Amino acid sequence: MAYQNASIAETIDALNVTHFLPAIQREFVWDQERIVMLFDSVLRGYPISSFLYWHLKHENANTWEFYEFIERGSDRGARNEVANVSGRRDLTIVLDGQQRLTSLLIGLRGQYEFKKRYGRRDNPDTWQIRHLYLDVLKNPAQLPDDGEEGMRYGLRFMKRTPPQSTQNFWLEVGQILRFDTEEAFEVFRAQTLDEIRAIGFDGDIRVPEKNIDRLYRSILVDKAVAHYVETDQDYDRVLDIFVRANQGAVRLSKSDLLLSMMTARWSHKNARSEVYDFVDRLNTDMPLPNGLDKDFIMKSCLVLCDLPIAYQVRNFNRKNLALIAEKWESIKSAVERTVRLVNRFGISRDNLTSANALIPVAYYFMQHPRRKLQGSSRFDSENVPQVHAWVLTSLLNNLFGGQSDRALTAARQAMRSAAGEDAFPVDALVAALESAGRRPRFDDVALEDFLGTEYGDWDCFLALSVLYDATNWGHAPYEQDHIFPRKMFSKKAFEERGWSEERRQRYLYLRDCIGNLQLLTEAENRLKSGEDFSSWIETRSDEFCRIHLIPEDDGLLSFERFEGFIAAREELIRKRLRSLFGTYAGEK
Repeated sequence: MAYQNASIAETIDALNVTHFLPAIQREFVWDQERIVMLFDSVLRGYPISSFLYWHLKHENANTWEFYEFIERGSDRGARNEVANVSGRRDLTIVLDGQQRLTSLLIGLRGQYEFKKRYGRRDNPDTWQIRHLYLDVLKNPAQLPDDGEEGMRYGLRFMKRTPPQSTQNFWLEVGQILRFDTEEAFEVFRAQTLDEIRAIGFDGDIRVPEKNIDRLYRSILVDKAVAHYVETDQDYDRVLDIFVRANQGAVRLSKSDLLLSMMTARWSHKNARSEVYDFVDRLNTDMPLPNGLDKDFIMKSCLVLCDLPIAYQVRNFNRKNLALIAEKWESIKSAVERTVRLVNRFGISRDNLTSANALIPVAYYFMQHPRRKLQGSSRFDSENVPQVHAWVLTSLLNNLFGGQSDRALTAARQAMRSAAGEDAFPVDALVAALESAGRRPRFDDVALEDFLGTEYGDWDCFLALSVLYDATNWGHAPYEQDHIFPRKMFSKKAFEERGWSEERRQRYLYLRDCIGNLQLLTEAENRLKSGEDFSSWIETRSDEFCRIHLIPEDDGLLSFERFEGFIAAREELIRKRLRSLFGTYAGEK
């Protein structure tokens, strides 16, 4: 069938009426900047690429599950609701174009939930509903042409219509949908131009006139939506078309594909809702807040079900998807016990640098469904430190970062081999991962690498958190603090002390190292601010100094002895880490 064309307004009117999304679609992921950019392209008359639809015959409408397009985007993500298509005879499924169509829907008929900068996500006042507006006084011809990524039109999401002025006159973009006849639009345009003149605008009135006209014609008149309609009713063929179509700019991830196929194939429950609800539970209902996602759950499903770990379409067959469905409750139990355990270690949203490091622990719990490792029995007291050391080493050595399939395969094979053992198989895991070319020991080399961690490194918060006993990471804001404040290292400060530039360079080399870093609560850090450390530390207790590994020698607490302070604190860090990892850090 040849391509067909429709206006944006005609297409928007069809969404959630005759046009829906298949279960194999991913969630909406565009942010407000991309939505604005899309509307800028529409107003410029740029093509917005083609769309792929699937016309489903009414006798097949109840065979599959479908979802509605969302009308409210959000910085915290938004979920599609299951669509009720019962009794609908004319059903069109969008296989390619969800991000663009949803963006058009949000901009014209919906809204966007915006997160205020620096606001806490759990504070309701942080979130603000905004609608899309167009400043009709902006002359697109006068803006510099900075390429196809540059903005020409005055588009912005705002909470409400701001006061109009001779510099900016804002129209809510969605109101253009009210005019289904040329006559009605011409009346609106004339009234709007009169309002612009009435506020004292003495510029070229043709600019707002052209902008208003351009908005109307690009949305209601131009046939901007070119779409191809697939009519074949074979689901596997449609799935293949869908996968091929979703290899563009916003690529369908492999975990999206697995989740979508689970949703399409599971008959006894809704896989998408199951997974998303479980992710929410892990992130909000555990001892500490976590930041896990569906990718972690999908990868856990493959590993814990002893399926091929690589995301390949041929692995997503009916047999394998049925196996995941059969073991789903056991998977959830194993993963939840894992998260509860590592939360007890103080590992949570703020310092879990690789969620895949948890999967071998979940595999152990899958093998031992009655184990929780939360008690005071001799078995638990012996195994919990082993798991703790294993997880920390995995994170600090980045065992499962990047391309982790090989490491996960090796770890799973080791645990299969140790299936008859009741204890957590640390030795087998270490041997298997060493054979896979990884560094699974926290040895002296790893210890010195740890001491090389600097302020600003991606794993700096994790490294610092290891220096403390388990605490409420995530319940209170913790910040990375320079023990000797950064302002003390300025060139002016050294000149005032009469110190050489060579000495300053030595100090600067050590300034951002982990030996000069600690974690403080937000309130503590505000109180400390840039105060001289030797003065501030006198106001702290002995217990504070012990917790933060501050050397006992008071002579090292002055800036004059900064290098000696770092050397002494690094030795305390070495002692802390050797105590924490014990024999696990020893020789092969």
